[in-house]
Amino acid sequence: MANVEKYDDLIIGSGIAGKFTAWTRDSRRRTVIVERGLLGGACPNVACLPSKNIIWSAKVISLARRGIEFGLKTDSMSVDMAAVQRRKRTMVRELREIHANHTKSSGAELIYGVARFVAPRTVEIELRDGGTRTIQGDRVFLDLGSRAAIPQVPGLAEATPMTHVEALELDRLPRHLIVLGGGYVGLELSQAFRRFGSNVTVIEYGPQLASREDSDVGAALKDLFVDEGIEVLLDSKVRRVEGHSSTGVRVYVNDPRGDRAIEGTDLLVATGRKANSDGIGLDKTGVQLDERGYIKTNERLETTAENIWAMGDCAGSPQFTHVGLDDYNIVHANLSGGDRTNRNRLIPFCMFTDPELARVGKNVVEARRDPIEYRIAKLPMAEVLRTKTISESRGFMKVLVAKDSDEIVGFTAFGFEASELMVAMQTAMLGHLAYTLLRDAILTHPTMSEGLAQLLANVPGR
Repeated sequence: MANVEKYDDLIIGSGIAGKFTAWTRDSRRRTVIVERGLLGGACPNVACLPSKNIIWSAKVISLARRGIEFGLKTDSMSVDMAAVQRRKRTMVRELREIHANHTKSSGAELIYGVARFVAPRTVEIELRDGGTRTIQGDRVFLDLGSRAAIPQVPGLAEATPMTHVEALELDRLPRHLIVLGGGYVGLELSQAFRRFGSNVTVIEYGPQLASREDSDVGAALKDLFVDEGIEVLLDSKVRRVEGHSSTGVRVYVNDPRGDRAIEGTDLLVATGRKANSDGIGLDKTGVQLDERGYIKTNERLETTAENIWAMGDCAGSPQFTHVGLDDYNIVHANLSGGDRTNRNRLIPFCMFTDPELARVGKNVVEARRDPIEYRIAKLPMAEVLRTKTISESRGFMKVLVAKDSDEIVGFTAFGFEASELMVAMQTAMLGHLAYTLLRDAILTHPTMSEGLAQLLANVPGR
């Protein structure tokens, strides 16, 4: 193969794992990173951070509407979506500068273009500015990411629905937003747009929102959404879609009430994701995919091809930025003489609705599935005195403790600052501490963390 440029390390994709692989490169190794879209991947550009920026604007607006409750008098108030977007875009612009500077200072070469494998560890790159380059790497690191999946529903693709990417760029306010999917993305954005002023309908195929959570969590989320004026349809199968998102759509569903049509102006699809593993020639490399299209790896993130690693979403890892970072840490440690795997990782997560939903470890559904014998305690957030001072008493927290030991099995919180409460419990779990140590600790009053001692005091004895 003529005109093949040789590098020590070839990185495809600049998401969290790819960029850190480049930024921490061994200066003795010639390294190139290929990015087809935005440097830094989805998180700082079109996903995690932009969405949380938008969600916080919606929270501020929600608090302002409650202003009289806190003694704030306002004669009139309106939402300026262009200003909402300006704040978000300023943040994104700053993040992009940071990524560009880190990449430049790392010494890694950055190529913008679309890479396709033409031989093992060899790619042909269609350059963004025209032309091609062919590059071979002694080692290859795949950080391909994932994208929103559009279900095979008659008329849906033709309706050109939004994914989270387009929804987060709206300078206007949809009059009536229909959201397909009651998971993380769908719920976070549904609540935000309702708070901005849109009418919102959420259509969920399953029997509850947040389908992987316990039924009390799903019920609490539905109550929250109904209280905020969001229409929630459960056990609803979408039959077909008519119209065009942004001008008018009609979604035909079958739910427990029978067949009916939901009309709206805009349509957002948030029903899952698929790996960006297709169309890049992985069949030329010996890298195998599983039945869902994710790259097969072992516990060290090694693929089925020698000297090729996969990290992040494309490797089938839980689709969180913090997991992608841990994937990088595993690969980096092992290439530096360490011995790390992804076995038995304690992965936390948080859904940034308001209030937040956070969990680490097992919930009741998973504990019964595995099976794990446990003791359980539950505490309404209203019993935590901090919530009285801020008028944020919605929700609850609960803990699972092993039946025959005092180790914490899992923790779920739905309430104000749930993500911060989770960190304390996660730390105790990582240290295999007895729940009694946290129960008997002196915790500051009045804080949300003080509620952890109250919760743990309710754990049944052995």
